[in-house]
Parts: sequence; structure tokens; C-alpha cells
Amino acid sequence: MTMPDHAPPGFVGGTLDRADHVRGNPALLAQAFAFSKARRLVLDGLGALAQGDRLATEPLPPGALVEDHVLLGVDDDTPIFALLSRDVPHGATFSPELWALAPLLAADQLALYGTARSLIDWHARHGFCAACGAVTAPHKGGWSRRCSGCQAEHFPRVDPVTIMLAEHGGRILLGRQPRFPAGRYSALAGFVEPGETIEEAVARELWEEAGITAHSVRYVMSQPWPFPSSLMIACMAQTDDDTLTLDETEIEHAIWCDAAGVRAALAGDPDAPFIAPPPMAVARHLLQHWLDRQPVTAR
Repeated sequence: MTMPDHAPPGFVGGTLDRADHVRGNPALLAQAFAFSKARRLVLDGLGALAQGDRLATEPLPPGALVEDHVLLGVDDDTPIFALLSRDVPHGATFSPELWALAPLLAADQLALYGTARSLIDWHARHGFCAACGAVTAPHKGGWSRRCSGCQAEHFPRVDPVTIMLAEHGGRILLGRQPRFPAGRYSALAGFVEPGETIEEAVARELWEEAGITAHSVRYVMSQPWPFPSSLMIACMAQTDDDTLTLDETEIEHAIWCDAAGVRAALAGDPDAPFIAPPPMAVARHLLQHWLDRQPVTAR
């Protein structure tokens, strides 16, 4: 089963009320945890389990402790929690089971799972204070950790990543990494570094990975990516010179592709010049965004 291209990228479309006023108030948090309708996600480590197109949930078991859980939010009048555990794989681990399950979940459910996955992974890896080394404990309904020594409060991190298509003469730049399936090409990407704007990060990454000078960077869309906790920031950029000098430690091969080639790839044409990213990936939506804006004569 595949998602139509007009569907949002994976992990986009969350509808849960994150209930900041509850998670920051111990009395309200305790009430939410004790509420008869309260549910928690049923997870296999960091893996998702489903009931139809929704995530599997269960009542909070007798003896469960609020401090062992994160309040993900409130669905209508139902508080939704997830159990925090140190015994989980690193959140960067990709699961074949998840790729099979994700297209079957409703968009809001996949977004909810992405939130839970990122938070559980962050708690599992931040048991000690970065300031003094003392033990930390969940705080504010699982949306921070407080140090038992210096009382410093630590918050879940999100790593911004630019993902971009450079355009030159009606063609866009696509690259592949060695870990990609054979034939797959995608947009180039890289982490935003301290002291950079999004535009500067796009230009730097294109220079470092492909040796091209980019300008006229414009934002298109974004996507949470919980492996373990990134925010993909999709952009377009222009370049005046299509000469490539690849950083082969990052990019195995790169191509300039025209609209006809992109159209064929998105349609799954076996004769297309590349295999497109899957519908879950924001890179595919960035390709569609570019294609939709090409002149009719290019079609």
C-alpha cells in the first residue's frame, strides 16, 4: 500500500492537544493520570503496534506511576500517555516493521507515534545531568528532566536538518548515499550548525557535498523525523553553475534531472532515471512541489 502524493509526509498531521497547562501543573497531571478514560500507547520497545489505522492503546494498569510516563496530550477528553523505559534501542535505529506499518496508520496517529518515539528515546539517553553528572528524573509530565544535584532542568532536543533541491536550467540536483537501495536518489541534506540560518546551512551543505554555490534559498515545508529527533526543513535553492565536485564520503553519486525524469520517477516508471524517495519522506514531497511549478512546456 502506498500513500498518495497529496497526503502529508510521514509524522506530519498531529491533532492531539499537548496540554501544556496540565503537564506543568502537578495536581492536574495527577488528575489526568487517575482519570478513568486515560490510556497509554502499547509499544514494542520503540516499535509501534496498531489496531486498524490507529495506534494500539491500553488502560493504565493498577500500580502504574505517573513519574514513569510522559503525557503526550489529550485526545478530546482522553489523556494519552506513554511508558518511559531505559531498555530501548537507540532511536536512530530504522525498523523494517515500522516502514510496513506506517502507511497503514492515519496521519494523526503516525504523528503521535513519532512524538512518543522521540521523547522515549530522549529520556532513555539522558539519565544524567550534563552540567554536574548527577541523576536526572522526568519532570513536567515527561517534557523535561530535572537534576537531583544542581536542579538544572533539561528539555528534549530537536535537531534541525536542511533538505534541499538545487535548481539550474530547469533541472534539479539529486544525490545518493551508499546506504540507499539501488537506484534511489534523493535531495541532499545536512544538519544546521550553531550560528547558522537555514539559508546559510542550505548553501553550506550544497557547497560541501556537491561543490556548487547556491543562492535564492526559499523554504517549502517541514517534517518531524523521529530517528531519533530531527526536524527536516525542506528548501529550494538556485545555482548559476552546474559543475559538481562531490564529497564522496557523503555522496556516492549525483545527477541533474529534468521535469520529465522527475515525473517518471514519481510515477514509478521502470525506465525513470532514478527511484524516488518513499511517500513518507519529505524529499518526495519536495520533488512534487518542484514538479508542480514547472512550465507546461516542460511537461
